[in-house]
Amino acid sequence: MRVTLAEDSTLLREGLVRLLAEEGHEVLAAVGDATALTAAVAERPPDVVVVDIRMPPTHTDEGLRAAVEIRERWPEVGVLVLSQHIERGYAARLLDAGAERVGYLLKDRVAEVDEFLDALVRVAAGGAVIDPEVVRQLVVRTTRTDPLARLTPRERSVLEALAQGWTNAAIAQRLHVSMSAVEKNLNAVFDKLDLPRTTDYNRRILAVLHYLGA
Repeated sequence: MRVTLAEDSTLLREGLVRLLAEEGHEVLAAVGDATALTAAVAERPPDVVVVDIRMPPTHTDEGLRAAVEIRERWPEVGVLVLSQHIERGYAARLLDAGAERVGYLLKDRVAEVDEFLDALVRVAAGGAVIDPEVVRQLVVRTTRTDPLARLTPRERSVLEALAQGWTNAAIAQRLHVSMSAVEKNLNAVFDKLDLPRTTDYNRRILAVLHYLGA
């Protein structure tokens, strides 16, 4: 797998380069700012980009804006964004273009090497990955006006897994239920969130965006 990295911390950037090389992946470029990232992708498009949200010069959302631009200009390139803190609006902005080849992880997840590498592979293969801690914190929202409060515990579990990028088959295996049970719960989620009856794929994206508070 070919990877391009954008991280302004030299220590973390070099650590990621070393980790990926040891796992047999090819690092095409490792840069320290968002401008250099888009230039590197333009020169040699990778299979997936790993980018920090807060990059020089302002350390606000330069990395996120670069990630969104890459998704628009090179839709075949996967984008895995790293964030120091949970900011669900950022995750929602990434998903605006669709839940394919996209991921949002907390930086602490990098230390859990197997989970980080699994997320990288899933994004490169066309999936979507949302950090489990982001999802966990969103689960506890229980205001009266929140449509999520209408979901049963099982429906919440299915939606939580969906927001993390799992397929129906993976959700069934993870929750130890049948495929038909997953489909039944997803349909109930779509109905309770008042999502339009278009294609299931679009409803899945809309459900995740709703879940993230977009």
